[in-house]
Amino acid sequence: MLKVAIIGAGAISSAHIEGYLRFPERCRIVAISDLYVDKALGRIEQYGLDARAVEDYRELLREEIDLVSICTPPYTHAALAEEFMEAGSHVLVEKPMASSLEECDRMIEAQRRTGKTMSVVAQNRFRTPMMKLKTVLESGLMGKIGHVQVDSFWWRGHCYYDLWWRGTWEKEGGGPTLNHAVHHIDALLWMMGSPAEVQAFMGNVSHDNAEVEDISVAMLRYGSGSLGQVTSSVVHHGEEQQLIFQGEKARVSVPWKVKASNSRPNGFPEPNRELEERLQTLYDGLPEIEHEGHAGQIDNVLTAIETGAPVLIDGESGRRTLEFITAVYASASTGGLVKLPLDPQNKFYTRAGMQENATHFYEKKTSVDNFAPQEITIGSSYKKEE
Repeated sequence: MLKVAIIGAGAISSAHIEGYLRFPERCRIVAISDLYVDKALGRIEQYGLDARAVEDYRELLREEIDLVSICTPPYTHAALAEEFMEAGSHVLVEKPMASSLEECDRMIEAQRRTGKTMSVVAQNRFRTPMMKLKTVLESGLMGKIGHVQVDSFWWRGHCYYDLWWRGTWEKEGGGPTLNHAVHHIDALLWMMGSPAEVQAFMGNVSHDNAEVEDISVAMLRYGSGSLGQVTSSVVHHGEEQQLIFQGEKARVSVPWKVKASNSRPNGFPEPNRELEERLQTLYDGLPEIEHEGHAGQIDNVLTAIETGAPVLIDGESGRRTLEFITAVYASASTGGLVKLPLDPQNKFYTRAGMQENATHFYEKKTSVDNFAPQEITIGSSYKKEE
């Protein structure tokens, strides 16, 4: 029975708690830590946990905690992960992995030094439509992918950035490119790999209480010559989110949709029903995931700890996602084309470099310690389009 501690009792902690509670024979939550201890007590009461509330997480470093979920703001991730791995705990850290590549590298080094398991949350990989789409892409039935489109559309009200750590380069580390589109970017890199070049633009069009962007648009070029575009936003009403892959022979996406074309003698398209049916049959025949979202990733981490198997989303994977996001910020802030991989000498490599060189749109005008507990949205279900 693995002993689990949750560090940070904010909104996302519920997804972790509910995930662990799916596996009562394998793990038990023994502590929840938060600077505001009443929030930790509230989570314990909410879920009827036999756990204790801890104000100072350092108390837990002296105890035998097998696995820690880090659910705190991004700027704290690296130090917490390092400390807990050094103390003997495995770590599941919320997205984004950290607020700089330098911090990611420190975390990866700590993981290698201690031999502990470290996984970075990217719960959308553990959704049936995502798993099915990756298999369809790997089948080769679509031919070479020529274009990919990622729409990470979210909407957040003006007061969203009133929370004390949000909306600053120092503590949040960025806007929706880092904190919302991270899931879609992770999926893109998982399915397509990293691009060779990034050219990006960003702006703040609706939140004058934040230093960071509320929308960015990135154009990508892969080594194969394929192109892509990624839009990251918290200004899109409706929050429609999708990944579309255009191949030589067909188009597929999440939410699931398949279209295939043949060429008429004059070059105009006509439907390729046979290929559409093959792709649909492949998709329909793939298995459903038993545990989805955070529960799926927690199952993966528990299995890794129990068996020694690798996790699906490790530190290197988390770092690649942050490298892409850093390239977007570097390009959008300087106006230049950015080539990947990024060099450690890049001025955006460290958190201090990001704060100094990233575009500051506005200064934060208001700051509140907490919002009243409310339900949050953590992503589309990626169900089939109707």
